[in-house]
Amino acid sequence: MWTCPHCGRAFANRNQTHSCRALIDLDEHFSSSAPVVRDIFDRIVDEVNALGPVTILSEKTRIALLTRMSFAAFVPRRDWLDGHVVLSERLDSPRFTRVETYSAHNVVHAFRLREVAEIDNEFRDWLRRSYPVGNQEHLES
Repeated sequence: MWTCPHCGRAFANRNQTHSCRALIDLDEHFSSSAPVVRDIFDRIVDEVNALGPVTILSEKTRIALLTRMSFAAFVPRRDWLDGHVVLSERLDSPRFTRVETYSAHNVVHAFRLREVAEIDNEFRDWLRRSYPVGNQEHLES
């Protein structure tokens, strides 16, 4: 791991390109959101913590979850939580609002959550699949 000497953020690759800004307080992201939006996020964090250690990066424009690399990110809105998970392959679900392939083993799957009940078995499966991507296990031979 490499740590940026300016912002203190850790990366899997030395001199990785990033927006070098100080992190903000996590609560600031939810200051204009309905309480359910924070409840949804907190439930996601609980689910990810059950998978293993995770770092929460409260950046200016998003909240990222990472191990060696970011595997999920979220943007709180007034009445919902927009987010994405990075998976090693494309999955199909009507719940995805967008799917973008960045490389052969990094496929971003975007979604929108409006209630805690949407953190169901299907969503937990997405987290179980994305966590090893954060550890870059999908790149091991």
